[in-house]
Amino acid sequence: MLHPSYTDLMKVVNSGVEEGETPVVNSRYSIVLATSKRARQIIAGEQPLVPDNGKKPLSLAIQELESGQVKIVSEEDVNAEEMTVELEELEAGTAEAGEETDTLEEEAQAEEEAESVDKE
Repeated sequence: MLHPSYTDLMKVVNSGVEEGETPVVNSRYSIVLATSKRARQIIAGEQPLVPDNGKKPLSLAIQELESGQVKIVSEEDVNAEEMTVELEELEAGTAEAGEETDTLEEEAQAEEEAESVDKE
């Protein structure tokens, strides 16, 4: 028998979900996907969030999930976060464009004043 069991991991992952809300994880398949994805990240070079102790990447990923150091987020949450980041980037770009416009207007005004002084 594996320790922790799938049901134990599902309880840990869904512990923050209030009664009546949709659980983050409904199946063993979701646990397998999450831990395998994290194991691939560790294999690719990311640092484990738990002590290594010579364990295999999948064991580390399971331990991270069990300890709550890795969270499983729904696809909806990921999409919402991506949209928020894109919106913030657009707003920042708009603000920068406004600042550039203000700077260009100030430079044009300064040039006009310099030309009028030269004409006098």
